[in-house]
Amino acid sequence: MGTRAHGPWPQREPSATLRAMPVPSLVLRRLLLGLALLALGAAAAQACTKRLRWNDDPPYSMRLPDGRIGGWSVELAQAVLQRMGCQVVLEEMPFARALAELRSGHLDMLDGAFPLPERQAYAHFSAPVLRSRNLVFIRRSDLPRFHAQSLAELFESGWQFGAQVGVVYGPAYAALQQDARFRAKLQSVPRRSSLWQMLALGRVDVVMADELSAVHELAAARLSADIVPTALVVSDEPATMAFSRATTDASFVQRYDAVLREMQADGSYERLRQRHGLGATAQPPSRP
Repeated sequence: MGTRAHGPWPQREPSATLRAMPVPSLVLRRLLLGLALLALGAAAAQACTKRLRWNDDPPYSMRLPDGRIGGWSVELAQAVLQRMGCQVVLEEMPFARALAELRSGHLDMLDGAFPLPERQAYAHFSAPVLRSRNLVFIRRSDLPRFHAQSLAELFESGWQFGAQVGVVYGPAYAALQQDARFRAKLQSVPRRSSLWQMLALGRVDVVMADELSAVHELAAARLSADIVPTALVVSDEPATMAFSRATTDASFVQRYDAVLREMQADGSYERLRQRHGLGATAQPPSRP
């Protein structure tokens, strides 16, 4: 019996059904293009995600009654970054830790930091955002003996200072920190809420604070009748936004400033300011 030769398998003709299948339609191609664009947009938004520090510091940042994080500084930064096509991740931490995280690049943005020379080594700074005063606060019972015209005079008169760790309240305070005697006697704590209690209990005599934050915090602690502001202004320099040099380049900060100017021009900046009760004592800075 002969054997059959094993040649290549015969080629089948495509079925009529397959031959009739049309190439992808224009609608399908557009759908695929739209999905691709959405994927690119999602990737871009993910690439532009900024980590912003917040802390309980009304009216600038705080937890709202509905549980969301809000406040003037938080909402302004969110509005600016949204116009830039960026997302915001809020991270709660005290100021001193935030400075360290900004330096290392684990935090992208920190509001309310003065552009000191040592900070400029690791941070870019935005244009001025809001002008608000830092004042000296004392016990009401100490008002009759308060006559100082400067922080240095207050210290030399024997008043005991309390301050937040890592916070620089202005040039006069920075200069006073160079005095070893002052540093030796300074009482430093991470949170300002602790300072109010220390002042009320007589453990310190002087606390420096933003006047708007102080109004909220003293009312919440029921200390408004016992702790009062003085006429001694520590600083009235405008606040800025600090950006980590490790994660953010100067061109991003320039675009942030440009959007901020747009918001001042179109009125959205002023509406946000008024919504948070930032009246005559907190003024927008002069536009460049």
